[in-house]
Amino acid sequence: MPDVQLLPKWVMVRYLMLWKEFEDRKFDSADAWEVLRKLPKPDNRKTVALFLSELRKAGWLQVEFDPDDTRRRIYKLRPYENMFDIVINEKMRGKRQ
Repeated sequence: MPDVQLLPKWVMVRYLMLWKEFEDRKFDSADAWEVLRKLPKPDNRKTVALFLSELRKAGWLQVEFDPDDTRRRIYKLRPYENMFDIVINEKMRGKRQ
């Protein structure tokens, strides 16, 4: 797994919503938007794009191009189970510094 970072709360909430819906299945931005519209204050498409970008930069999202349409991106979440190890390791690293 590449270097993975802790997620801000607003990203974590959305990550968990997507994980509940897709787990390790592939999805696109329209699928993500459909799920995130269910938030108490629904996300617009621009916010979903920002969220996906933040998730990718933090290492929690795999991105590939659709072979039929290279403008379209296909996403897959990194496993939720690994998050606990990463959080603990990050906290321990912080204590040592």
